[in-house]
Amino acid sequence: MNVLIIGYVWPEPNSSAAGSRMMQLISAMTEQTWQITFASPAQQTEHMVDLEPLGVTKQAIQLNSDTFDHFIKELSPDLVIFDRFMMEEQFGWRVEKHAPDALRVLNTEDLHSLRDARHKAVKQEREFQIQDMYSDLGVREIAAIHRSDLTLMISEYETALLSQKFHVPDSHLMHLPFMLPPVENAFKPFEARQDFVFIGNFRHAPNWDAVQQLKNTYWPAIRQRLPDAKLNIFGAYPPPKATQLHNEKQGFLIKGWAENALDVIENARIMVSPLRFGAGIKGKLVEAMQVGTPSITTAIGAEAMHGLLPWNGVITDDTEEFVNAAVSLYQDQDSYTLMQHNGREILRQRYDGEIWKARFIQRITLQMRLRDTLRKHHFLGKLVRHHSMKSTQYMSQWITLKNERQTDPS
Repeated sequence: MNVLIIGYVWPEPNSSAAGSRMMQLISAMTEQTWQITFASPAQQTEHMVDLEPLGVTKQAIQLNSDTFDHFIKELSPDLVIFDRFMMEEQFGWRVEKHAPDALRVLNTEDLHSLRDARHKAVKQEREFQIQDMYSDLGVREIAAIHRSDLTLMISEYETALLSQKFHVPDSHLMHLPFMLPPVENAFKPFEARQDFVFIGNFRHAPNWDAVQQLKNTYWPAIRQRLPDAKLNIFGAYPPPKATQLHNEKQGFLIKGWAENALDVIENARIMVSPLRFGAGIKGKLVEAMQVGTPSITTAIGAEAMHGLLPWNGVITDDTEEFVNAAVSLYQDQDSYTLMQHNGREILRQRYDGEIWKARFIQRITLQMRLRDTLRKHHFLGKLVRHHSMKSTQYMSQWITLKNERQTDPS
């Protein structure tokens, strides 16, 4: 199988859950000896993973350029994976035109329009409503999903949302959570750990909001009852407004980039994650389970992560309960051991990498076999691919022509 992945950014597994997710997809496909090319219009970064030792070809591509047309014609992929809907929006029509037989798969990471809608509701201090997703961003994202032959959804909640509220056929959706190796080692014991931890890419709005909530509300209350404890906050790309929150006297420490997220989470006794909005499933909370660090989080934080299984800590949207749970669990070794067991069970029952990798490969294989039939019967998909809906294509073609004229005065 010849695979092209079009990435919104180059994978950074140590910077974000999205980067880890992408590496899991790549791992599943390289195990099948599929030939993979990873292409992106993004700038390369110091934290991006080196793909070439994994047997993955790296290719820089340009937005709004016919050079991509020549590239994809020559590559002639069997499968194209768009990482985030913006890449489908930019390149999907070119793939459809120049590699029409390629299966087009959208990897959403999470529903951007859901995260954005929840953010707006929080700003307006009200409850989220489904109508909040009826925005320009929502229309663009749902249209990209309908145009795709298959959409990979990391969250069960969002899979159901697309099916029930936005009429995406089940035949075009696949719930595919994190695909993780088994946790076999003993966890670092309670007495060998200290302090609290939060980790998350600072460029991700829910994480920055959570840091502010910790600074202004949660940590002062926790610190008052545990005066010797510290809160270590890690994350890629901290802006000056974040580093300025660092305060040694308050035990509120902005540490920035973590070379190994699992190591810093493992050394902490408690993960605190007061997320007020967001989407998908949270990599930081999965990593906490992997190293046996109980977490105190919100309903949004734990959404779609544990099913009916008990959480590896406490889930609450009440500030006082959150603080009480953090302080209590920090000092309760017996409950701590139970929470570690809960996390191990969640990982075992819901994120078994071998099971999900096999399901992923089987679904791709099936989808390729049924490609033409599925396209024929998905009317909404045909509708949003109709020429009258292709404003993105025509804008891109106009920009391409404009750029060509600027570089060739004749």
